[in-house]
Amino acid sequence: MKKARPVSSTAATRKSNPARRSSARTKLTSYTPEEIREIFRRFSIQRPEPKGELDHTNAFTLLVAVALSAQATDVGVNKATRALFAVADTPQKMLDLGEERLIGYIKTIGLYRNKAKNVIAMSEKLMTDFGGEVPKTREELVTLPGVGRKTANVVMSMAFGIPTIAVDTHIFRIANRIGLAPGPTPDKVEASLEQVIPPDYLFHAHHWLILHGRYCCKARKPDCQACVIADLCKAAEKTSEMPAPLVPLA
Repeated sequence: MKKARPVSSTAATRKSNPARRSSARTKLTSYTPEEIREIFRRFSIQRPEPKGELDHTNAFTLLVAVALSAQATDVGVNKATRALFAVADTPQKMLDLGEERLIGYIKTIGLYRNKAKNVIAMSEKLMTDFGGEVPKTREELVTLPGVGRKTANVVMSMAFGIPTIAVDTHIFRIANRIGLAPGPTPDKVEASLEQVIPPDYLFHAHHWLILHGRYCCKARKPDCQACVIADLCKAAEKTSEMPAPLVPLA
């Protein structure tokens, strides 16, 4: 019969204090609730009505544009889809166009052959399973070819007004860089952001964070001098403690 190993006082303390262990594991952010509310209050003044930068005319064209935007710029996607959506703005019209003709419109976009195949398969599934309508739930959207959680979240938010956080490279970078909602994967970051962002700011939070990452908290060299939350930011590499003037952007 094995003898029980003696328990050290430190181990005993950890074992007797599960709340302490749980708190350490579940720390979602480096900011207080008051600081987070102030961050998003400033974003709301800077960009009162933030908009996505992908051109679209309806839920279907938005879905296609977001699917095409993977590993591509919004500007590049918009150039390609301007002519495409003039002739194929519904699933049936996209099927009538066909894969080879679709490639002719999107061949300037990275991975265009695989994306064309997915768009045609997506259009077919929309016609056969959803009556040609884009579904509104994440569970249904992710069943479409080429549609992952991020794409589904963008469509839910922009097409149907459902508050979601679509974690792209900008949001993932910011969440980890400034300690707003650090996490090892986009899904972890998404779950944390949904918990720490005040509900009354959640609807626009996705676009505020993307635009902040795209134009201010850039990947290679953050423009801290232009940052409206510089005094609140907890990023180790920030270069300014003075926030930029809080004025609406054009």
